Amino acid sequence: MSETPRPRRHVGGGNGREDGRAARARSTRARITSAATDLFTTAGYTATSMAAIAARADVSEQTLYYAFSTKRAILTSALDLAVAGDDEPLPTLERRWAQVALADPDPIVQIRRQVDGAADIYLRAAPLLDVVRSAAPTDPDLAEVWNTNIRQRLAVQRAFSDALARKAALRDGLTAETAADIALVVLAPESYNLLVHIRGWSHARWRDWAVDALIGMLTAPPRPGAPSGR
Repeated sequence: MSETPRPRRHVGGGNGREDGRAARARSTRARITSAATDLFTTAGYTATSMAAIAARADVSEQTLYYAFSTKRAILTSALDLAVAGDDEPLPTLERRWAQVALADPDPIVQIRRQVDGAADIYLRAAPLLDVVRSAAPTDPDLAEVWNTNIRQRLAVQRAFSDALARKAALRDGLTAETAADIALVVLAPESYNLLVHIRGWSHARWRDWAVDALIGMLTAPPRPGAPSGR
């Protein structure tokens, strides 16, 4: 999950030729990021060259460097696109699913929506996030990308835990800060990759486990006779 908005696209003011040029540029960038994602997740980040990306995307290296000056820039763009699911410059907390989850008065429904949002992201982004995590120990640039991603995910979880606190739903003695740390671990791409891609869990099983884990660890037990959002 990302909290960093991407720059807004600018389209020439009413000039059809400029509009067409911008559309072609977006199409080229999308082709490059798609090709790079395929290579990064199969061959690995370090083993993937700019020349290989250009060849897979069917563009010249000159075009590749014009669109993205570095391999890291391609990776971060591909990661942003995978996390968001589109190229709109909206950070996670401004996405509709997050806004709806935060606004729901039922804390259990909030958690379900929160997990659903994370699960949708990991369907697209988990393999690419694992590329960044794996390469970070030996690549300072990717270490920075990974650490930034962790900070962004923590900021998102803190917003959700603050919402639970406002709804008086946190367990006794549990602070919003600690709740955010717990959610950061439960909803980490590492847990998703471990359970789904290594242990063979289904996507739905991981989602149900994450919901139950967060409800059990973050929220106060329901009072006898109280309605449940489960």
